[in-house]
Amino acid sequence: MAEEPTAVWSRPERGERGPAPGRSRSQITAAAIELADEGGLAAVSMRQVAKRLGTGPASLYRYVTTRDELLALMADATAGEIDLGDPLSGDPVEDLLTLAKRAKQVHLRHPWLLDLPTEPTVGPRGMDYLEQALRALAPAPLSPPARLETIGLLNGLVTLFARTELRRRSSPADPQLAHTSYLATAATEEHHPFITAALAGSPGAETEQDTHTLFERMVRRVLAGLIEIP
Repeated sequence: MAEEPTAVWSRPERGERGPAPGRSRSQITAAAIELADEGGLAAVSMRQVAKRLGTGPASLYRYVTTRDELLALMADATAGEIDLGDPLSGDPVEDLLTLAKRAKQVHLRHPWLLDLPTEPTVGPRGMDYLEQALRALAPAPLSPPARLETIGLLNGLVTLFARTELRRRSSPADPQLAHTSYLATAATEEHHPFITAALAGSPGAETEQDTHTLFERMVRRVLAGLIEIP
C-alpha cells in the first residue's frame, strides 16, 4: 500500500540521514524568494537556490523533496508578510477590505505569486491569514462553507487587481485603454444603447490611484452582496 503523501510542514525540518544540518528551510525559502523577486519563477530551481546559498543541490533535498514543495514554502512565507495585528472593528466588510488591501500589496511586491502553477498548500502563515479572515467574518450570518467561499472570492479579487496593476506598470500602452477607446468610437445608441449608456458614466483612463479606489469599491460591493448583516 502506497504511503500517503504529507505536507512539507508535517515532516521534520530535515531528513534523518546525512551530515549535520548546515541550512534551514527558512534560509532555503528566503533564497528562493530572492531569486523569484529578481527573475520570476523561472529563475527558481534547486540548482540556483543552492548556488545562492553556496552549497550543492543535493544537500537541499534533505530539507525539500520537490520544487513544488519549495514553491509552497515560498507562498506561505509571503503570506506571513500580511499584517494581521490590528484589532478588528466588528464590520466584516471593512475588516476584510483591510486584509485584502494588505494581501494585494504583498502580491505587488512579489509578482511571481500570480504565476504559481497550482493553488499553493496552506501552510502555517497561510492558516494565520485564513483564521483572521474567518474571525473578521464571525459577525456575518453565513454558513461555514459560505464563509470559505467568500474568502476564496476575496482572494480572487486580490489576484485579479494585482495582475491588472502590474500589467499597467510594465506596459506603456495599456491594452484595456485601447479596448475602451474602441468601444467608445464603435458603439452607437441605435445598435448598442446599453454600452453607450455605460460608457457615458465611465471615468476614462485610470491612474494607479484610481485603480486602488476601484479595488476598494469593488471589494465593498461584492462583500456587501455576499454578507447580509441583520
